[in-house]
Amino acid sequence: MTTGSAFNQSMTLREWALLGALSVLWGGSFFFVGVAVKELPPLTIVVLRVALAAVVLSVVARIICAPIPRTSRAWRAFLAMGLLNNVLPFVLIVWAQTRVASSVASILNATTPLFTVVVAHCLTSDEKLTIGRAIGVVVGFGGVAVMVGGVAIESRDVNVFAQVGILLAAMSYACAAVFGRRFRAMGVPPLASAAGQLLASSIILIPVEFFIDRPWTHAWPSTEAALAVAGLAILSTALAYIVYFRVLATAGAANLSLVTFLNTGDGHTAGTLRAA
Repeated sequence: MTTGSAFNQSMTLREWALLGALSVLWGGSFFFVGVAVKELPPLTIVVLRVALAAVVLSVVARIICAPIPRTSRAWRAFLAMGLLNNVLPFVLIVWAQTRVASSVASILNATTPLFTVVVAHCLTSDEKLTIGRAIGVVVGFGGVAVMVGGVAIESRDVNVFAQVGILLAAMSYACAAVFGRRFRAMGVPPLASAAGQLLASSIILIPVEFFIDRPWTHAWPSTEAALAVAGLAILSTALAYIVYFRVLATAGAANLSLVTFLNTGDGHTAGTLRAA
């Protein structure tokens, strides 16, 4: 995971602007999911979000003559990225949110930057821990430990395994951010990286969704829910991932993960479907 040239340790104004735009795009998903989840199962929403976004980006890539690489090396990377950035964390968070309070889920999900700093330090040569970052990681994880421990003491109904599931999802996002650096070294542009990752995620998720949710047994969604899913796929996923890979290509994994602190949304959706 060390491939790629050096990344910026401090972000430029343009990179901060892109990060802000990404937080808005991902923050908007809280609204879209809040509308769609009233009529559709969570896993179905995830699959529709990923698959529709993959179709949109594939069409755009074809129109602007930016083809998605077809080599086995590229598709191995797309599958790994899709697994780390979508499949594993989505499934873990969907499962965990049925067992923990939404406020706890939101806080635990915001540990992504802490994991990213540690993973980047271990697996890269140009995103090493500084003293300030190390102190921040220790304080951050200490706060999480106190919070989880306090909740476990005060509540007999707390599900520690669900909390661990959310932390594993955050770690998966961190690994994805570091792994995604290689697309720059492979010469894959942000649009193609985003489209390839989403196509790979769709290949993995669609069979799972058919087995678990059995979508043919559910009523057809209303126009409002359908528009919410469209907004979720086009704005909060397709466009958001183009920005995601562009920031990752220049600012690095640790800086990119700061977007988690900028995201806002109601507790339920933040815990159920991470805006990503």
